[in-house]
Amino acid sequence: MQKKTHIKKGDMVKVLAGEDRSKQGRVLDVDRQRSTALVEGLRINKKHSKPTTATPQGGIVEKEGPIHLSNLMLIDAKTGEPGRVGRKAGKDGKLERFVKVTNKKTAKK
Repeated sequence: MQKKTHIKKGDMVKVLAGEDRSKQGRVLDVDRQRSTALVEGLRINKKHSKPTTATPQGGIVEKEGPIHLSNLMLIDAKTGEPGRVGRKAGKDGKLERFVKVTNKKTAKK
């Protein structure tokens, strides 16, 4: 069974700890098995690649590294403020996420 997370792909998040503390970005991917997420433009790793047929020049490739979900906080799409996430049943009976500070349903930007 997969773990439930408070963050989904496409959410805007704020980093709470680490080298990129207080920076914001959009979530590109969530690994629920490892409880990590890739955030656009944050925790950049450099990888040296040899020349191949696809990249005849080779060189240094920069890509995002994983950040643990406990170090990320969801940003409310309406107010732009970060806050803790809660879940409550909506009108159709499905669980909807909401930011506890504003107490309003979250929507992806």
